Amino acid sequence: MKINVVNDANEMGLLAAKAAAITIRKVIEAHGVAHIILATGASQFTVLDNLVHEEGIDWGRVVMFHLDEYVGIPESHPASFRKYLKDRFIDKVSHLKATHLIQTENDAEEECGRIGNIIDSHSIDLALVGIGENGHLAFNDPPADFDTQSPYIVVQLDETCRQQQFGEGWFESMDQVPLKAISMSVHQILKSKEIICSVPDARKALAVKNTLEQAISNLYPASILRTHTNCTLFLDQYSSSMLSKNLIDHFPFRS
Repeated sequence: MKINVVNDANEMGLLAAKAAAITIRKVIEAHGVAHIILATGASQFTVLDNLVHEEGIDWGRVVMFHLDEYVGIPESHPASFRKYLKDRFIDKVSHLKATHLIQTENDAEEECGRIGNIIDSHSIDLALVGIGENGHLAFNDPPADFDTQSPYIVVQLDETCRQQQFGEGWFESMDQVPLKAISMSVHQILKSKEIICSVPDARKALAVKNTLEQAISNLYPASILRTHTNCTLFLDQYSSSMLSKNLIDHFPFRS
């Protein structure tokens, strides 16, 4: 794992987007098409804002997969991740080769099978992800399922996760935050050839510390990223503020 610590979320988003753009261009040049996974949420604001302005990417050669979505809310809802991706990415780039979004109007288990069958037939070149306040990857809350081979699963959202969604302003009350979501599984995320993980903000500091300093465990879902051979973690000074001083001896920091 490579770790980049920068000043703030704006610089983090710029550098993460540039790293993603380099990979996408290289893959398109080598193979003609790039398959990517995009995350949503506050951690991805500056990443996507910068990525859509990267030059030299033929978006018509990019296939995009959706990381996760709430069960029980329509696309028109302000918290819908489909709406988020359309507003912040899909509608801001030239026409993608293909876009595979999670459709929660369908039965949740059936939808997992539908979109799972699609992603099963593709090799993912790059995944852009974040880490939740409870250390989750996608909506794989602790204790996360590290064993399932299914690409997408229905998950129960824990209280910390739901509180984060409310605290970030996506819902007007806790009662409105859904109890379930469809999430890409940990196994499927790790199948990506490259992972870029962006984590800004002091409220993520404990999750970052647990990710890097606790034992790799489903109690700290994002800790599994340390097993990936090509993962880069982008942090700002706030999200990295609880890391032990001797961590630099174990991870190749770049700041």
